[in-house]
Formats: sequence, structure tokens, C-alpha cells
Amino acid sequence: MRILVPGGAGYIGSFTVRALQDAGHDIVVYDNLSYGHPRALPDVELVRGDVGDAEALDACLGSGSFDAIMHFAAFIEAGESMRDAARFFANNTGNAITLLNAAARHGVKTFVFSSTAGLYGHPVRLPIKESDPTVPTNVYAASKLLVEQMLPWYETVYGIRSVSLRYFNAAGAALDGSMGQDHEPASHIITIAIQTALGLRPAFSLFGDDYPTKDGTCVRDYIHVLDLASAHVAAVEHLGAAGASDVFNIGSGDGFTNWEVVHTVQRISGVDFPVEIKPRRPGDPVALIADATKLREQLGWRPQNSDLETIVRTAWEWHRTHPHGYENAG
Repeated sequence: MRILVPGGAGYIGSFTVRALQDAGHDIVVYDNLSYGHPRALPDVELVRGDVGDAEALDACLGSGSFDAIMHFAAFIEAGESMRDAARFFANNTGNAITLLNAAARHGVKTFVFSSTAGLYGHPVRLPIKESDPTVPTNVYAASKLLVEQMLPWYETVYGIRSVSLRYFNAAGAALDGSMGQDHEPASHIITIAIQTALGLRPAFSLFGDDYPTKDGTCVRDYIHVLDLASAHVAAVEHLGAAGASDVFNIGSGDGFTNWEVVHTVQRISGVDFPVEIKPRRPGDPVALIADATKLREQLGWRPQNSDLETIVRTAWEWHRTHPHGYENAG
């Protein structure tokens, strides 16, 4: 398949581009490089452009026959979304409309959407199923849910079939340490803990130690970025084989507390860095754990690298050898 990948130079996008290439697909990356990194990409065509630019999208999509679009381009910081809602709705929701309209104009009938488990808000049960209520607690998650709600209408009106993939906590790096997460400012717990171990931060802030969990800290489901990438390949190939539109969770199904993550980073790094207990952050759910049975059964996906040890070890190797991200890349 010939696939356009907006946001393909970002963290999850770049890993997925490599996985798509390895599966034999022809890839064009479309990215404005505001957060993406060309050095993260393999030998692939890169078109520099903004998803909100309809003329640029028309020029790109008109340059060749595309079978599918895999959409990663979005702002991802939930906290920031609560300070600048307009920016998040404009980029994450409005620009997705621009992209879908371009797909409709150019006859692209397959669309894979990067969504989030954040749209479940405070879950009604664990593990979380795709059929559970979607009640976002921040603008970021709401901006993603709006796109999910539009997709069935784009199928009804324009014939665009789609898969939405609801990520839990993406983490980890390439098994050889050659690729990883390079996003500033860092907001993921594993990255922040590793930066503290490297001496790039004075202390690690742990928000809340009075939750009703085994050690008082939040519980999260971590999924290795390589396993996320393989799920995207499975999703686009499902649609390419005339599979039905659907929504899937992507998670390991295992939950780890914040203290477990911190202690794992301390052990692997060999650094007993200081941890400061701070008050809970408003809106943080007690626990988020995926039920990914549907993805396993319907698309045959299996996580291969999503144990906490592998996630932290690969992330540590990446950040240890690339403390300033891709600026250190050869």
C-alpha cells in the first residue's frame, strides 16, 4: 500500500514508518517538523507541510495515488490543553477535518487515526474496554474524541473506512538504543525519571502518594513503542483487506504504579535519585489499564516488548547515549 503519514517524523510516527517499510509498504511522511525529527526517519520521502494547509495537502495527495492515510500529527500535552483550549481544538480537531476533507477530494478511502485512552476519563471499571463510556477530563482527550465521532460520518458520506487506535502510555525506545523519544518539554514519567537519573533535573516529582493502590501512587498501563507500531501496521492492513471500521485499545493489560516505575529506573540506571512527593494533580485517574482483547482477537496483534523491564532498559539506553535527543545522532 502507498501510505501518507502526517506526523510521521514524531516519536510514535517514526517507529511506525519503519515498521510499515519493513512490512513492504510505500511511505510518504508529511510533517511540519515542529516536533518531528528528520533524523528519526529511514530512507523515505519527506514532504514538509502543515496538516492545516489544504493547498499543500492537495499538492501532496495529488502527486501520487495513495491507498491510505495514517494520522499522527497532533499536540499531546494534556496539561497545556487546559491552558490553551483553542490551540488544541484548532490543531487536533480542526486540522483533522482539513485532512479528512483532502482525503475525500482525492479518493483516499482508508484512514488510521492516532487516538488516546485519555478519552475514558475516570474509568468505570478495570481493565477498560472499548465499549466503556468516553468522558474526557481534559481538552486534549476531548479534541481526539471529536475526531473519533466524526469518522463514522466520513464513512457514511465519503466512504472513508477508518480505525481509531486508543493508546495507553507509549514508552520505550529501539532495542539497540538508536531511536527514542525526543520531545521538549518532557512530560512522560519514564523520560522524566531517566532525565533525573542523568542529572538533567534536580529531583523527580511524584504527584500523589495517597491513592487507593498498593503503594499509594497511580497505576498505568505502559505499551512499548515498537508494539504500538506493529498495531498500526495490523490496523492499516486490516482496512486494506476490506476490513470494517473499528476502534481498538492498545495496551499491555498490565498496570504498574508510579513508585514501581521510579524504582525500576533507579535500579537500571544505578542512580538513587531524589524523589519529592507533591500533591495530586487535578484530573489524574487512580488507574488506567487496557483490555486489548479485541485487538488481539480481531487483528492478531501481540505485544512483544511491553514488559516494564524492556521498556525502561531501552529508554535508558536511548537517553543515556542521546541526552539531547537527535542532536546527538550521527
